[in-house]
Amino acid sequence: MHRRHLLLGLGLLALAPVPFSRLGISEAFSEEEDNAAPFDAQTVRQLARTLATKPYQPGDGRMPKTLENLGYDEYRNIRFNAERSLWRNDNTPFQAQLFHRGFLFRERVDVYQVADGQARRIAYDPGMFRFEHGVPQPPDRTDLGFSGFRLHGPINRPDYFDEIAAFQGASYFRAVGKGQIYGSSARGLAVKTGDAGGEEFPSFRAFWLEKPRPGVDSLVVHALLDSPSATAAHRFTIRPGEPTLMSVEMTVYPRVDIDQVGIGALTSMFMFGPNDRDGIDDFRPMVCDANGLAIVTGPGERLWRPLSNPQRLQISSFAVPDIRGFGLMQRQRSFFDYQDLEARYERRPSVWVEPIGDWGDGSVVLVEIPTPEEIHDNIVAFWRPREPLRKGREYTSTYRLHWGWDGPDRSDAGRVVATRVGGNSDRRLFVLDIVGDKVRDLPPESLAARVTASAGEVRDVVLQPNPEIGGWRVAFALEPRGATLAELRADLLRGEERMAESWIYRWTA
Repeated sequence: MHRRHLLLGLGLLALAPVPFSRLGISEAFSEEEDNAAPFDAQTVRQLARTLATKPYQPGDGRMPKTLENLGYDEYRNIRFNAERSLWRNDNTPFQAQLFHRGFLFRERVDVYQVADGQARRIAYDPGMFRFEHGVPQPPDRTDLGFSGFRLHGPINRPDYFDEIAAFQGASYFRAVGKGQIYGSSARGLAVKTGDAGGEEFPSFRAFWLEKPRPGVDSLVVHALLDSPSATAAHRFTIRPGEPTLMSVEMTVYPRVDIDQVGIGALTSMFMFGPNDRDGIDDFRPMVCDANGLAIVTGPGERLWRPLSNPQRLQISSFAVPDIRGFGLMQRQRSFFDYQDLEARYERRPSVWVEPIGDWGDGSVVLVEIPTPEEIHDNIVAFWRPREPLRKGREYTSTYRLHWGWDGPDRSDAGRVVATRVGGNSDRRLFVLDIVGDKVRDLPPESLAARVTASAGEVRDVVLQPNPEIGGWRVAFALEPRGATLAELRADLLRGEERMAESWIYRWTA
């Protein structure tokens, strides 16, 4: 599964008829004589509902061989002509550009513009793109469709339209906050992630972009998702800034009973860091788009799980009553944490999922996949409801995605800002650094560290002030005593009150 930062510069735009028949659902959507079709808030839901009653048909991956066989660098030589950006001359705060098909991005996606309650398909035209350095241009009158789109706006300065968000590849999408560059991604839906029988990757088949009005600060995008197990309708309200916010309304229509579904799914990369450098020979101290999973429960418990690059697939499940939020977070924000002048991992966004309404009982699931290279996304996190999704029913989830330097949780409780691990096979040393207003300037005799392990023995727990960060350092040793796996937990306490988020960790031999 290649990194989504293969989101490259591509193109757009002419308006044409709306061929919903390509989606196999034309009977659900009557076209008007002027080549436009009525569109409202229920349109995509009705399309998804109808499509779910039909047998699944794979997306259209047919394309000229010259595009099918493109390598990474060749694909990058298909460049969008910025003069053809959607809404470029309409005095709106957003512009849209389309991605060409080719390389890994083979499946056709249709894109529509919605204005004045009418939807029109954006027709493919090779003139929207520049085919450079010998990349052959497809024949004229070839209706290729697109592989996705990206949005631009004046997020960093008022006179320049930076890239804000992109939707490309299966149901993947990503965004940045002010001053950031792409890193972690989100998905429209996750199905059977980590399953021994293989993961199912739902795909966005079509998008509807509502034309923004001058002076507005948000853009609305609708999407139709399809997979063997389900269809879904999405509505994204995208508001760029610090952070960039996406309000997501998703309605799922299962074709079959689904017991392995992921809602609010996030995808990222963790290759190595101070807690996991086994076998690493690299000049950089850390390589990751996110270094931990954070969870906040309804009762207010806060959990921090540092990520790892395991030797074998690892799946962790955290039962959470009344989930308030979770996210894949990038907490190390100094260049010196990474020492990479090209990747600039310190500028990658943290992504936080904030449920809107009651999501019921379920678990946050973390999947960690072994990877030898940083070009692969190997981390997935999502919410899994306790009850399966049943065939023929309708399930709606609403949530907000925060793409920024931190999540929206404003608690003054302490945070674990670093996890370091070393030692040998008989004795592993763990060092945790904790900061936060709640633990600042407390006398040492008022605090204690409690560390537990499901296997092996915890020894030599030490808690001491760390004046370099204005916080605390917890150090302890784990002696495995023959164990090959141990679930660890550390809490900073005043009496029985937790003064910081709980640090949880899975150690493996």
